[in-house]
Parts: sequence; structure tokens; C-alpha cells
Amino acid sequence: MKCNYFISTVLGAIPLFTWLKTRGTNALQTTTGFKVPAGQARFGIHYKMKGVTLNMLDIKISGKDTNGGLAVFEQTSLTYKGGPPLHIHLNQDEWFYVLEGKYRFRVGDDLYDMAPGDTIFLPRRVPHAFIQLTEKARVIVSYCPAGSMEDFFAVTSQWTTPPTKETIAGVFADHEMKVVGPPLKAD
Repeated sequence: MKCNYFISTVLGAIPLFTWLKTRGTNALQTTTGFKVPAGQARFGIHYKMKGVTLNMLDIKISGKDTNGGLAVFEQTSLTYKGGPPLHIHLNQDEWFYVLEGKYRFRVGDDLYDMAPGDTIFLPRRVPHAFIQLTEKARVIVSYCPAGSMEDFFAVTSQWTTPPTKETIAGVFADHEMKVVGPPLKAD
């Protein structure tokens, strides 16, 4: 029995090792450690999204730190009863950890109510969206690989007027995402 477990573990790890080899040996490593203090962003830029949501995002770990392997943000949610449209990430897995407030997530056809301490995993190519259910809310969100999410937030923080649905879909597409439906509604 132990031999079968060992063999299945080794065989199961082959795809991971293959992926790491294609990404480079330092894909998930930094050359030096760093600290990002509470309330601050990795490079001092607070992205204030406009149009999709009005959320504030602070980079905590940049794709630049991980050779594109991972990006981590702290999101202060400022859009009560709002959230992004139903969408997919073509090449990234997404993970949320709720710090404060409540959310509802849709992943595929499933709905999940989330509260502080809850974690949710959103696999790439699976439609998902969320809605903020409380006035105050905050999450940690990560993308693996990092993709172009930092650029996405930089673009949306530059909008000065509410964008059209076509503009939103275009910016999503420019950053390896696809809008596949409307935002969730609070019921």
C-alpha cells in the first residue's frame, strides 16, 4: 500500500515539475525578502478601480517579485451590493481570503456565501463573479500565475467616467479575461 502511495505521489508531481521547468527555476522565488506594512502597497500605488467596481487594491506581492508566478493584492471593497461581471480568466487560477465583511461568490453554477476567515478557489476557465454583501468588506486575492492583473488594475484606475459594457469587455479581453455574463445581484 505504501509503495502504491509513493508511486502515485511521484507520478502526480510530474506535471508540477514540468510546469516549473518551463517557467524557470526561480518562477516562485524572490532573491530577497521584503515587508509590505499594513495599509501600504508594494510600490506605493493604491489602485482605485472605477467602472467595474470602486474597490481599492494594493499590491502586496507583485508578479515582478515572482518572475510572473504569483501576484497578491489586498482589496478594500467599496462597492456595497456590487461586483464584477461574470467572467473567466483564461490562464490564471484565483484565490480569495475574506478578512472583513461578507460576499457571495458564484463559481460555475455554485453559489458560496463567504464571511471572515473563509477561503475560495476559482479555477482558470471557470466562470465566476462575486458581490459584496456588507457596507465594509476586505479580502486578500491572489492570481497564479500573475498574468497581467497589475496592468488591468492600473488601466481601470485611470478611467474618469463610467465605461460602457463594450469598454469593460475590451479591457478584460486585453488582460486575458473574458466577460461571459452580468454581475451577480443581491437578493
